[in-house]
Amino acid sequence: MYTKIIFDKAGLKQAKYEYIRKYDDKYIYVNKNFDEEVLTLEEVAKKVETKIKYPMFIKPSNSGSSVGVNKARNKEELKQYIKHASEFDNKILIEEGIVGREVECAVLGKEEVIASVVGEVKSAEEFYSYEAKYENEQSKTQIPADIAKELSDEIRKQAIKAFKAISGKGLSRVDFFIEEKTKQIYINEINTLPGFTKISMYPKLFEATGINYSELLDKLITI
Repeated sequence: MYTKIIFDKAGLKQAKYEYIRKYDDKYIYVNKNFDEEVLTLEEVAKKVETKIKYPMFIKPSNSGSSVGVNKARNKEELKQYIKHASEFDNKILIEEGIVGREVECAVLGKEEVIASVVGEVKSAEEFYSYEAKYENEQSKTQIPADIAKELSDEIRKQAIKAFKAISGKGLSRVDFFIEEKTKQIYINEINTLPGFTKISMYPKLFEATGINYSELLDKLITI
């Protein structure tokens, strides 16, 4: 939630979103001015529907690998997935879906920050869920992404800006959407502790940039 506020302040375009907290058997709806309203699940769903359009993505605020994330297409699914997300975190984000391509950029540094080439996620499922990431062998990544140089350069620039905006240090992977119709770039999230195995996206992005795994480790140690 707080990174979204920072990204707003930094002028980074994001999907429309709403923020709620689980409170006993009710929910606290928090507006953009941080005014709070205690509501039932039905009331929350009705209020969210007036703010953003379907499909919506419901996410536990503090979670990784898309655990607890679901896509809702109607009110009943919205309520179901809010309840599901609350099993992982009492803070829940609800975001308007963006039709487009999902791309990722790795960053490294502190004051002097470098960005990798941009890679594209090609999910075998409707969205890049936990199952699509780790259980569906048809999901692929393309490094570098097949996008125009101008678009790639802008994504790399925005990745560094997002990293510095949150006072990042060391490593992060910044995820974006490229909207299908407009080609506009939307920041999705920043992962400050990305996977770091030899087959993870982060080292693969830097390997394609010209920094191999052992060199990457050396650089991280010295930051």
